[in-house]
Amino acid sequence: MLVVMKFGGTSVGSPAALQQVVNIVSKAKHVGQQVVVVVSAMSGVTNLLLDAAHQAEAGSEAAAHQARSVIEQKHAEATLHFLGDTPTRQQVMAQIDALLNEFESLCHGIHVLGELTPRALDVIGGLGERMSAPQVAAILNQAGLAAQPVESTELIVTDDRYGSAVPLIEATARKTEAGLRPLLNQGLVPVVTGFIGATETGITTTLGRGGSDYSATILGRALKADEVWIWTDVNGVMTTDPRVVPEAHPISRLSYAEISELSYFGAKVLHSQAIRPARRVGMPVRILNTFEPDHPGTLITAEESDNGKSVKAVAAIKNMSLITVAGPGMIGIPGVAGRTFSAVARTETNVLMISQASSEQSICFVVPTPDVPRVIKSLEQEMIREIERRDLDPIQSENNVVVLAVVGSGMKGTPGVSARLFGALGGEKINVIAIAQGSSEFNISVVIAQGDADNAMRAIHREFELEKP
Repeated sequence: MLVVMKFGGTSVGSPAALQQVVNIVSKAKHVGQQVVVVVSAMSGVTNLLLDAAHQAEAGSEAAAHQARSVIEQKHAEATLHFLGDTPTRQQVMAQIDALLNEFESLCHGIHVLGELTPRALDVIGGLGERMSAPQVAAILNQAGLAAQPVESTELIVTDDRYGSAVPLIEATARKTEAGLRPLLNQGLVPVVTGFIGATETGITTTLGRGGSDYSATILGRALKADEVWIWTDVNGVMTTDPRVVPEAHPISRLSYAEISELSYFGAKVLHSQAIRPARRVGMPVRILNTFEPDHPGTLITAEESDNGKSVKAVAAIKNMSLITVAGPGMIGIPGVAGRTFSAVARTETNVLMISQASSEQSICFVVPTPDVPRVIKSLEQEMIREIERRDLDPIQSENNVVVLAVVGSGMKGTPGVSARLFGALGGEKINVIAIAQGSSEFNISVVIAQGDADNAMRAIHREFELEKP
């Protein structure tokens, strides 16, 4: 059995966590499994790197020097704990120091130019994973588990959309098979850098924040792995955010469609794109807890599991804005919606939800709040004549809203789910600003004021009795 195991930032972020990684990999190897390990940066490292890069652009290099000191200390403590004062530790720390030198040089260049390009940001953002992989490989070797660090820039081929690159499947499959299969056949554990890839010309890219999950499923698909295990710091996918609803608990099984909805709508346990490679080949994915490795977690497969509940989970995306395009001139005129979303697309903004009144007098859609100024500017440029003729009203936005998504395959064909949802919200006197439901019936999304979000999540969780396993 071939398993790709991804370990997140908290799972490699301390000596205690790294010991759990050793235990988990050792157990898998003991029962005869082939294992590929994909690692994130140590917890907090990527934020330090990116913040320093932005401060360098703003004119200060002090953050880069401070970040280097903190990052170096984190790795020094971890390597000393496992490797002692040995030549192996000195070799690992030399690799980390070289990467930190590169980081400071990049920040100096950004400071001098006063410009931080997306390409430079990807190089800096991926340095944490490049430090983590040789460290984890050395720790596994020290524990008697033959391991070898591998940079995913040699495996995952992407386009050049810096910050959220898209993998090129066939090229990635060829390079991954050539790069990892011989190591697996020798009984080694490849320890691969998550989050990053490279263009066909070898320029480093990143797969988006949280992209190590995506790396794992990309590599799993390329290797035709039996399963991908995402090791994190919670016992699987939860019914909702336990910080808001203490009664929230792990969901034992989800379908690809359900987890896609949940990850898209803010369930941060899995990268929003990570399920796509697994879904295309029917590869099971498990979400497991590094710190409670015996917990079964959540199994994600193609099959829709029936747990007797119409709704399985509630997720929320905060810090959103609702933009409305409305006016009497929209009625019966073809192409208004097309022009609207073409204008939005030119800003490369992600639209999270769309709703249109049947009267055709208005279209509203949700985008992240930081994107609002450029979206409105693009819409005003596109619709300038209609606005001047007053066929369209001025473009408006309503900020500080939340998209609340109620998800579950059991909703399909079940009467009364919407009534219970809106009854629960009405009982808390929560106003619904906009509504959308996909034809799959797996998801009902509502837009509400951000201040009502926590009460709404608690009310819905209670109404659908999600506190009961």
